Amino acid sequence: MGCKGSTIPIFCAENVPAAIRGGLVMSWQMWTAFGIWLGTCANLAVKDTGAMSWRLQLGSAFIPAVPLLIGTYICPESPRWYIKKGRYRNAYRSLQKLRNHEIQVARDLFYIYAQLRMEATLTNMDTNYAQRFIQLFTIPRVRRATLASFTVMLAQQLCGINIIAFYSSTVFVEAGASVTEALFASFGFGLVNFLFAFPAVWTIDTFGRRTLLLFTFPQMTWTLLAAGLCNLIPKHLTAHLALVALFVFMFAAFYSPGEGPVPFTYSAEVFPLTHREVGMSWAVATCFFFAAILSITFPPMLQAMTVTGAFGFYAGLNVVALVMIFLWLPETKQRTLEELDYIFNISTSKFMAHQCFRVLPWWFKNWVFRMKVGPCPSLWAFEGTAQSDAFIEKVKAQEKERRENERQGNERRASQAQ
Repeated sequence: MGCKGSTIPIFCAENVPAAIRGGLVMSWQMWTAFGIWLGTCANLAVKDTGAMSWRLQLGSAFIPAVPLLIGTYICPESPRWYIKKGRYRNAYRSLQKLRNHEIQVARDLFYIYAQLRMEATLTNMDTNYAQRFIQLFTIPRVRRATLASFTVMLAQQLCGINIIAFYSSTVFVEAGASVTEALFASFGFGLVNFLFAFPAVWTIDTFGRRTLLLFTFPQMTWTLLAAGLCNLIPKHLTAHLALVALFVFMFAAFYSPGEGPVPFTYSAEVFPLTHREVGMSWAVATCFFFAAILSITFPPMLQAMTVTGAFGFYAGLNVVALVMIFLWLPETKQRTLEELDYIFNISTSKFMAHQCFRVLPWWFKNWVFRMKVGPCPSLWAFEGTAQSDAFIEKVKAQEKERRENERQGNERRASQAQ
């Protein structure tokens, strides 16, 4: 599980173009949600088989694993990994399978090679795994990526999704459902979690990773709090179970396009190639470590605080995660893995100051007071990209100058003809 979580997002991020990287990398999370839903289907299918039901539940995971194993032999190796090992011919062949045209292949081959050469001038390439792990916290550019990936992975556990994913049947039984009703409610939770991951295929590369998180975390906060408060309704009323299930499903619907796919996509793209494998390993270890803590602590928390208290506690942690994301998570939407080096070379203090004293006032003026104050101020701009305001103005100025020159030329030709 740990190897899969570390390897697949990196493999996807290194293979796909920047413009669609988010949508394709997050498909891993989408199909993970599909697998969780299939697990709830298996639970329903074998619920009446008696003492051997748990064996059938575990064994059912073997069925989809076989075609996945076969499919791995079809996938081409990462061209970035080939170039890192000096196997340029293999990298070229791999890119031929991943790009539409030979020109794109040659362009990306040179782009990756140039990026590796630049990284070699900044980092000692002759290091072992332990040394590169230490460099996650000592090299400023890598340290900022480590902080960002740690934040987004920790937020996935702080939001409370796994207290429902791990203990959904327990939560619904506490809400007054029978065992069968709890299994069907868990089935519904898994289905919502899967279906609402589909919008992120489009939104993650249009609205962006950071924007999705800043929008969905407040929604997860109030839906989780509402689900907890609905447990105060007397259990003999139908509204008790119905409202708990409704808000839990709404919570899953907001989680799936935001904090569901973003952490692994984000962590796979923020590290330089020299530290990508160790950085992603650190990020995944962070996620699974806190998932383990959550799974151990939730049952005693449920006994001590009841469902209402536990859900309220995690609703508060959603607010903490929202603040951390706002202060420490730069946007990476549609940036090449090479352009991200520039973004993460900006100091954390400068980024935090920009968020607090420029972005936050702009947000209040634009969305609260409804003042038209222009686009959100940006801390960086890349020459030659459509996202750069300076570049857009430059193109407009050049077009205006071209039209003026064309008009003057027409006037001169007209006067000469007369």
